[in-house]
Amino acid sequence: MLTSFLPGFALSLTLILAIGAQNAFVLRQGLRRVHVFWVCLTCALSDAILIAGGVAGFGALAEAWPWFETVMRYGGAAFLIWYGYLNARAAWRGGVALEADGQGAGSLYKSLLTVLALTWLNPHVYLDTVVLIGSISAQYPDRLAFGIGATLASFCFFFSLGYGARLLGPLFAIPLSWRILDGLIAATMWGIAAKLLLM
Repeated sequence: MLTSFLPGFALSLTLILAIGAQNAFVLRQGLRRVHVFWVCLTCALSDAILIAGGVAGFGALAEAWPWFETVMRYGGAAFLIWYGYLNARAAWRGGVALEADGQGAGSLYKSLLTVLALTWLNPHVYLDTVVLIGSISAQYPDRLAFGIGATLASFCFFFSLGYGARLLGPLFAIPLSWRILDGLIAATMWGIAAKLLLM
């Protein structure tokens, strides 16, 4: 089980770590201590739904059409290479920093609508969860364990980000921190792509 659970956890965590509007919103809410629990829960549950759909759907397709697994493996590797390139470019260019803008707290309803829009209207979330995690899960003997690992990583990340934001705020106000994080994400993505291509 661990041979499938741990890769699922690691892949999901590295995908979620990528800097984007959703993570910046969660971090900002955490810095302000506004609706943190509900924002984190909404993000994690959204990921859980998408990951479950990807793992279940791609598993069924892989069994029905054996060639589909190969196509998705190479497609997933290509996406990871491109994804790694984008992060490597961001690390090279730099210039990103998070600032807590200190505006009013806003209602819970507005916060949840915002985070739902940032999650479900973002095409990358479908590539990351449904396509990428779903297709890679088919490479492991226990797809359920892979999916559970990926889902648990999402819960751990969002709640750590939301509640740990007060500690991370000063660090990620420094552009160099984002550059280092982007560089680590790029290296991880390329490593996973290489593993897929060598399977």
